[in-house]
Amino acid sequence: MTTLTVENYLKSILQHELQTDENLMSTGKIAEAMEVSPGTVTSMLKTLSESGLAEYRPYEGAILTESGRKLAMRMLRRHRLIELFLVKTLNLTWDQVHEEAEDMEHSVSDFLVEKIDEFLGRPQFDPHGDPIPTEEGVMRGTTREIVTLASCHPGQKFRLARVTDQEGEFLRYLSESNLNIDTEGVVETRNVSGGIMTISIEDQSLSLGLTAAESLLVEALS
Repeated sequence: MTTLTVENYLKSILQHELQTDENLMSTGKIAEAMEVSPGTVTSMLKTLSESGLAEYRPYEGAILTESGRKLAMRMLRRHRLIELFLVKTLNLTWDQVHEEAEDMEHSVSDFLVEKIDEFLGRPQFDPHGDPIPTEEGVMRGTTREIVTLASCHPGQKFRLARVTDQEGEFLRYLSESNLNIDTEGVVETRNVSGGIMTISIEDQSLSLGLTAAESLLVEALS
């Protein structure tokens, strides 16, 4: 039986792979994601390697094995379904559900997770727009074409599809700015040298730093 810590490491490596298309996650990035020292990461990666869950490469990082990826996908499915369930049934906001899901994902059964998935109607995305894996580990909702808001030029109409920076403070800022999943808008200006852009949503103008806009993935509208 795997431990909570092992499951969190595997999920972190998988999320890095899905977000960057890079199979290998460096020791430094894992340490940053897990909020631990590089030495602690190295020790855990050796454990994952001995367990056959990851391939540890000294001074480089780790790559998930097939069994490690399967377990990580299982945890990711649990996490994202629980987040959506809490939003849909208890009316929690998208900035409140992450920590709750982090705790619950390790204790619920696969049977209950499957029932939650069925109850929600086999959803494609969680409250932040992240795709939800099926029970077989196949990622749903991967056919849509999305780009960063920061890459859009003036005049481009868009629909917000996904938020990759899920820190509570940032999500609350987006909510207060009426910039939620499925919100539609248009890019007004984009100043690369100044690192800022302005967008128009619901008849109001909003300024965003390009760094923040990189965290917003949108569908381009014709």
